[in-house]
Amino acid sequence: MKILIQNGYVLDPESKREGKYDVLIEENKIIKVAENICEPAERIIDASECYVMPGFIDLHVHLRDPGLEYKETLETGGKAGARGGVTTLCAMPNTKPVVDSGEKVEDVHRRAQMDSPVNVIQIGAITVGQQGETLADIAGMAKAGCHAISEDGKSVMNASLYRKAMKIAKENGLSIFAHCEDITMVEGGVMHADEKAKILGLKGITNAVEDVIVARDILLAKETGVRLHLCHCSTEDSVKLVEVAKNEGLPVTAEVCPHHFAMSTEDIMEDDGNFKMNPPLRGKKDVEALKAGLQADIMDVIATDHAPHAEEEKNCSMTKAAFGIVGLETMASLTYTELVVPGILTPMQMAEKTSYNPAKILGLKDKGAIAEGKIADIVVFDPNIEYVIDKNTFFSKGKNTPFHGRKVQGDVRCTLVGGNIVYERQSI
Repeated sequence: MKILIQNGYVLDPESKREGKYDVLIEENKIIKVAENICEPAERIIDASECYVMPGFIDLHVHLRDPGLEYKETLETGGKAGARGGVTTLCAMPNTKPVVDSGEKVEDVHRRAQMDSPVNVIQIGAITVGQQGETLADIAGMAKAGCHAISEDGKSVMNASLYRKAMKIAKENGLSIFAHCEDITMVEGGVMHADEKAKILGLKGITNAVEDVIVARDILLAKETGVRLHLCHCSTEDSVKLVEVAKNEGLPVTAEVCPHHFAMSTEDIMEDDGNFKMNPPLRGKKDVEALKAGLQADIMDVIATDHAPHAEEEKNCSMTKAAFGIVGLETMASLTYTELVVPGILTPMQMAEKTSYNPAKILGLKDKGAIAEGKIADIVVFDPNIEYVIDKNTFFSKGKNTPFHGRKVQGDVRCTLVGGNIVYERQSI
């Protein structure tokens, strides 16, 4: 089947080509990118006044499957991804059971091919059961196609064990996706440690909880040579440390989540579990540092840390609520609204940080670009749409978002995965 995307403004981060082009797709590949393509096609998509971008690649998603399907499934998470323009997502291993073997990675991949409309790459755990005591079967998970290992949800606090994992990961061509949190310093904290925490009577989490492990992990990556990707960075000093690492030429990349650049503790008006996430919303100074880091290309990736929970797990005090918010369906709109509209990022930088850079980190040479021969994972993004985020319309099982009721600019009009249309926005 041939699909022709016409009249769109193409953004290709790989070649840096941008402008008004048509894109012709046959089967699962892009076969032509040119002005005014006149070849016949079974389906024509009019992308007038829209950006045509490579499909978003989300490096940080919690699909909760296996074992926690009451929160999310491969199907519902995949549909949420398609709705948000995410054509490939990386599923974190903190499921029940934890994905800590090649067989478990293969099981998720097999079921995702049947159940999910988008591509799913399962990330493997670093230690057995994420208990931090014994290394998981890293080589076996690499053979199963996990691309990276992570203890996400916690840090491996045993530095010696972690270093061994890094060496094995490097030997097997894997990256380390690092959740940076010194658990010994959390001390029951549930939000950022500042005046707002005091006003609300809640225990705070200081920046050092993150920064100490960021510094440790960078130093270990320097020693071992492993590719290190720092997940959900939230602090000013994390940005500074990443910049130092890059200036030294270390193989370090870093991501920022939309909630960390779109909100600060000033947005928390009451003790509401929907504002509880890990790392927490930080102060204004941190938010500005994250934006500056993204603008200067110190921070490479925008990822969601999509973390769905059941309603009763979030609609309560922060002291009792689970950590995490959903993000797959709002990432593109929040990124465009908060970063592109005010001129912090260019549209091309948005495409780089949501697709091209993640593809490079994962080693996906056939994705992350709009070019002939690439897989036809494509997003048509309409910057002219204005809408109010409504959690009740989410495809995800999780409705836990602090962005409910927020007005945003720009939305996904159409998502294609492997040349198949997996989502089209209905006119409202």
